[in-house]
Amino acid sequence: MQANPSVFKAYDIRGIVGTTIDERFAEHLGRAFGSEAVRLGEKAVAVGRDGRLSGPALSAALIRGLKSTGLDVVDLGAVTTPMLYYVAATRAQHGCSSGIQVTGSHNPKDYNGFKMVLAGRAIYGDDIQRLRHRMEAENYVKAGGRAATMDVLAEYTKRIASDCKLERKMKIVVDSGNGIPGASAPGILRALGCEVIELYSEVDGDFPNHHPDPSKPENLVELIATVQREGAELGLAFDGDGDRLGVVTTDGQIIYPDRQLMLFARDVLQRRPGASIIFDVKCTQRLAPAIRDAGGVPLMWKTGHSLIKAKLKETGAPLAGEMSGHIFFAERWYGFDDATYTAARLLEILSRSSDPSAVLNALPTSFNTPELNVPCAEGEHHAVIDRLRATARFDGANEIVTIDGLRADYADGFGLVRASNTTPVLVLRFEGHTPEALERIEGDFMAALRAVKPDAQVGASAH
Repeated sequence: MQANPSVFKAYDIRGIVGTTIDERFAEHLGRAFGSEAVRLGEKAVAVGRDGRLSGPALSAALIRGLKSTGLDVVDLGAVTTPMLYYVAATRAQHGCSSGIQVTGSHNPKDYNGFKMVLAGRAIYGDDIQRLRHRMEAENYVKAGGRAATMDVLAEYTKRIASDCKLERKMKIVVDSGNGIPGASAPGILRALGCEVIELYSEVDGDFPNHHPDPSKPENLVELIATVQREGAELGLAFDGDGDRLGVVTTDGQIIYPDRQLMLFARDVLQRRPGASIIFDVKCTQRLAPAIRDAGGVPLMWKTGHSLIKAKLKETGAPLAGEMSGHIFFAERWYGFDDATYTAARLLEILSRSSDPSAVLNALPTSFNTPELNVPCAEGEHHAVIDRLRATARFDGANEIVTIDGLRADYADGFGLVRASNTTPVLVLRFEGHTPEALERIEGDFMAALRAVKPDAQVGASAH
């Protein structure tokens, strides 16, 4: 089986349907993944899919491949990625701690892909390349497995509703962007006691209204307008497969995930004083002091949901999050990124206040850029980072962090440049406590970058 190497990403598998991914690819992936799962002693595997038009055919082919290795397949049908993770996290005693979600996440509608949990852990990097090598060699276990369907929504709803308790009823607007969360999230939030005004809950893989990516401000315009028009207390937006959350206030402010994390850290640290709270290198400089002030230990780590999940497991931290919107609760939950559960925890905290927007707007903030991208030739972006680390000098910086790219922290802001793990681009982010500090730090970084890559051109991130 000759597969296009470009689809095997750092954290998952993703490509264009009919070009780099098709049903034959999905069946061979099922055989390769199933063979790895059998080798690890797994007896069963769960399969879910998001709302993309290509999902049913790819999922059916994947299940054929998995069954051919002797695994029993639990077919969850159309569910969010976290619902797939939930099954893998709660069925270990039945020999089913593995799962594959057929999802294109926040990519354009002609994309699809696969997020994978193998024997209880999210796989990435070398594990994904091992699947590729199995597929190329067609080195598969052969046996006969069965498949059965399972509807997990009622159990999953009950689990969240029994964990998260609101102090009072709240009026919220939920925008699912025609992604798969529309089929479950509004109902779960109602089960918590919310009055929910829905936007685009109908699952439609053509995404006719706006793209389901809450990290982009333009996708939140209608949510903000609806919150204000309906007199709601809060706006929540989900991404296409339900593992990232967007939050907006009544005055139209977007509360980015690094600030959400401050609120969650304060709450969790009341019950777990002295615990580590993990966040990625793209997060605001204001986050570490907020964690310390709440009695926790800030731990900066590499960007990437699989990498953060692994660090969470390794350290036993109760909470982690990254700027892209993945929030991971290991306290009261299972340590995977779940936007519906994150929304429930947020509402639990905010229901204690009569003015949730004031609570959110009071979280420390700075002046910052969105994620910026510098396109590179294939493979070039890692070489540029190596040259920067060797040559760049950031006078006045208090700390230089090199765990993921190059981050310089100053007394009044930070600059970051790192190599994307999914596309050949450099990812840049800048923050200043004042507009002048932001401009100075961005200028210093761009000068250092152009010294090693004179043709560097900056554009806003396309994620």
